[in-house]
Amino acid sequence: MEASRYIFLVIYLHILCSILLPVPATSASNETDLLALVSFKSLVSGDPLKILSSWNGSVHHCLWPGIKCGRRHPDRVTSLILNSSRLSGQISPALSNLTFLYELSLSDNQFTGIIPEELGKLVRLSSIDLSHNTLGGHMPPTLGNCTRLLTINLRKNNLQGMIPSSLGLCTDLVNLVLTSNNLVGNIPPDLGNLTSLLLLRLDVNNLTGSIPSSLGQLHVLQTICVNENDLSGEIPPSLYNISSMDIFQLAYNSLQGSLPSDIGVSFPNLVSLVIFGNYLQGQIPESISNCSYLSSIEIASNKFTGPIPASIGSLQNLEILAFSNNLLEAKTTRDWGFLDQLSNCTELQVLDLAQNQLQGMIPNSIGNLSTSLYFFSMRYSGISESIPAVIGNLVGLTRILLDNMLLSGPIPQEIGNLLRLEIIDLSLNSISGEIPSMFRNLTRISGFFLQSNDLKGNIPEQMSRMQSLQSVNLSDNKLVGTIPKEIMSYSLSMAIDLSHNHLSGPLPLEISKLKNIQSIILSNNNLSGEIPSTIDGCEVLQALYLDRNMFDGSLPSSFGNMRSLQVLDLSHNSFSGELPHSIDQMKLQFLNISFNNFEGELPKGGVFLNITAIDVRGNPDLCGGISQMKLQRCGIHVQTHKKGYWRTIAIAFSIIGAFASLCMAICFFACRYSKRSHSNAKSSHALKFELKRVSYNDIFKATDGFSQANLVGRGAFGTVYKATMSFETPTVVAVKILDLQKQAGSKTFVTECEALRNIRHRNLIKVLSSCSSTDHNGIDFKALVFEFMPNGSLETWLHPTACTARPFEALGLTQRMDIAIDVATALDYLHHHGAVPIVHCDLKPSNVLLDGEMVAHVGDFGLAKFLVQQDTMISHSATSTGIKGTIGYIPPEYGMGAQASVQGDAYSYGVLLLEIFTGVSPTDEKFVDGMSLQKLVEMSFPETVMEIVDHKLFFTNGQNKKGNHTHDRDNIYQCLLTVIRCGLGCSRELPRERTDMHDVVKELNSAKEKLLRWDNHHVMVD
Repeated sequence: MEASRYIFLVIYLHILCSILLPVPATSASNETDLLALVSFKSLVSGDPLKILSSWNGSVHHCLWPGIKCGRRHPDRVTSLILNSSRLSGQISPALSNLTFLYELSLSDNQFTGIIPEELGKLVRLSSIDLSHNTLGGHMPPTLGNCTRLLTINLRKNNLQGMIPSSLGLCTDLVNLVLTSNNLVGNIPPDLGNLTSLLLLRLDVNNLTGSIPSSLGQLHVLQTICVNENDLSGEIPPSLYNISSMDIFQLAYNSLQGSLPSDIGVSFPNLVSLVIFGNYLQGQIPESISNCSYLSSIEIASNKFTGPIPASIGSLQNLEILAFSNNLLEAKTTRDWGFLDQLSNCTELQVLDLAQNQLQGMIPNSIGNLSTSLYFFSMRYSGISESIPAVIGNLVGLTRILLDNMLLSGPIPQEIGNLLRLEIIDLSLNSISGEIPSMFRNLTRISGFFLQSNDLKGNIPEQMSRMQSLQSVNLSDNKLVGTIPKEIMSYSLSMAIDLSHNHLSGPLPLEISKLKNIQSIILSNNNLSGEIPSTIDGCEVLQALYLDRNMFDGSLPSSFGNMRSLQVLDLSHNSFSGELPHSIDQMKLQFLNISFNNFEGELPKGGVFLNITAIDVRGNPDLCGGISQMKLQRCGIHVQTHKKGYWRTIAIAFSIIGAFASLCMAICFFACRYSKRSHSNAKSSHALKFELKRVSYNDIFKATDGFSQANLVGRGAFGTVYKATMSFETPTVVAVKILDLQKQAGSKTFVTECEALRNIRHRNLIKVLSSCSSTDHNGIDFKALVFEFMPNGSLETWLHPTACTARPFEALGLTQRMDIAIDVATALDYLHHHGAVPIVHCDLKPSNVLLDGEMVAHVGDFGLAKFLVQQDTMISHSATSTGIKGTIGYIPPEYGMGAQASVQGDAYSYGVLLLEIFTGVSPTDEKFVDGMSLQKLVEMSFPETVMEIVDHKLFFTNGQNKKGNHTHDRDNIYQCLLTVIRCGLGCSRELPRERTDMHDVVKELNSAKEKLLRWDNHHVMVD
């Protein structure tokens, strides 16, 4: 049937040409070529440049654009070249009738469909270039029939399937380029027959298996590039016999083994060595210095060890030296000798030594490097002491990346000499002093990152000269003074983060000048005053964080004009008044106005429809809203603004409060006695909980009158102090003082007491005592006394901004595994091994506490629920808003009114597990437009999981607290796959699909055992 259609098409085109193309009589062969070209034109569906419009009978077809004919056979088409013509459609199989064709080039168009297998009939073809189209299907094996082919270029298409082994028949082939397709399977060993091959490009595909040793027969090969595949095994030694090689690129595969010691002898003409992103190990061969033409050495992201050979400095053509993310060492002066020798490399442009085992200080010889150097990085290493002033000699620098190190001392003024600088990142160090005024000279700088240091003083007004600045981060320092109005004149288009400092004063009116800013973060300062009404000048602002300051007044009505705003956090301030009427018309996806003095009716539209996306706690005069918020109805309380009434009202409330507290205490103890009796009668396994009672005076003395020096932290329902109290012996304890002014304070006390009375486990916080009394003024006082956790909460070990009491230190891989297992074990106990299943309901990093041995303990049971049977509670949430947990960790069904369940805890744990190993908070400002932590991880799982995990877990000294383990990269990868799989399994949207905690404990323990078993095995072998 297909054959008959093809014959009919040829006859039809022949008749059509005889009518429409009144050309002189031609030979049969001439008509064949003409019909083939007409067929080609008929399948071109798009020709916006009208290139084929002249393909008609007015001129001979050999004069058509893109067509060339032969000299000996002037009517026969020898060349069809239509590159970059914006043609679309399909490639006609009739081109196979151009039997004299030797060049077919249709690159950089929009052709779709398949490569016709009929092209294999073009036995005279010497070049085929179909690159930069969207052709699909398989590579035709028939191309092997074109034995005169010199060039095959199919780069950047959507080709699938395997590379045909028949290409090995094209023994004259010089260039084979199959880059950027979807090819799979092995590299055919038959390609070793292409003994004339000079260029082999198979990069950016999905090829697997090993590199065939037969490629070592390609003795004239100059370029081999198989980057970004999934090839494994060792690099065949036969490849090192190809002395003509000048470009050797095998990056981003899974290759193993080491480089031969005589690589410099094997590749005397080598210009580019690019093998980063593999599992190669061993030392960098000294003989590499014999490759005198080398301009690029890129071996990053492998497992190379030992010192960097000083002989590299003899490579005078060297431009790129990328050694990051290895295990290379520089501990002694001799180890740093390579840096001295690099001063001979006068063409050096890139020096990337990040994420290695570099120690000591940066040698002053850094100042002798080439002024052509534009990229310099030693980030994520153990380098300490100050930044040498001679760095100012490198006047060509555009990027300096020295973050996540141990640098100290001031920033040298000489950096102000680097007038070409575009990005400087000195974050996460211990740099002190003030921000140098010399930075005003850096007019090209776009990224300015000094966060998480010990910088003091004011933000220099002179920085206003940095007119190219797009993103600035000075957070987590000790900066004081006001925010200079000059800073608002920048061309900032990304973000400004000044959070976690000691800045004071108002928000400058000039904030309206930040018209292109996307994120403003001013959290945790002492800023005050009202928000300027001009803030709506930030036309594209997406995230605004003003939380934990001293702002007051009402929100300006201009807020409603900020149509791009998606995240707004105003929590822990003194804002008052009603919310702007237009706030529910904004595109907000997250809103936190908790712990302010807002009043009036809560809107019911926009973000207010999603209970998991808003937090309104701590605003007692808010009312209304959707029913799930469980706020008081509007209009049921009487407000008065007469100051003379306040004292009377306060006295009345005190009397009522005291009476209510007395009744509640009586009911509580009666209920506890009743429940205990019933429980003892029902089961002999019921737990008794007898505590030594402590008084208010005991706690007052133990905390030194609730001294700020003993303050550990503040939570939603209370304050925690460190104290020393005598039980059996003097003991350091943590005392949690419940805030009874909040509606949920008393319920929290009751719930937490009841929960802790029924549980005992090494990974749960241990309660030592409780206090239900009155203070010196006769006001109700309730407190719980816990064992003290000297290493604080998990949050302070995951996020530098949460760590204020000590220098930030990241957790290592083994520590994170232990903590994850500890928390999972605690939840498994709560869910399955107690007398009654308990749901925690508020699992998050700040509720996971770490003892002196870094053992994790789950705490804060103020929202806990007891389950008689699945989904049936016998206690109630302690929160007045009805939100069972914390935004970011709340399972989606809770936002729709579903009851608490063990599956809800599993969801929170899944989010927590992903946070532990990625270092990213689920409420990070990057999560907009429906993006979430889970979706971010899912997009990278499993192929690129190593790219989204927290790299600090590989480069930390924290391992020595619970063992000093080093692991094989593949074992780390397998371990992380298990962890991330558990995190995604626990945090699935549907409760019934979530992984049970009992299975999580088994999976994580198994992953850890395999990790340590490999480590112990290699210790024994070594």
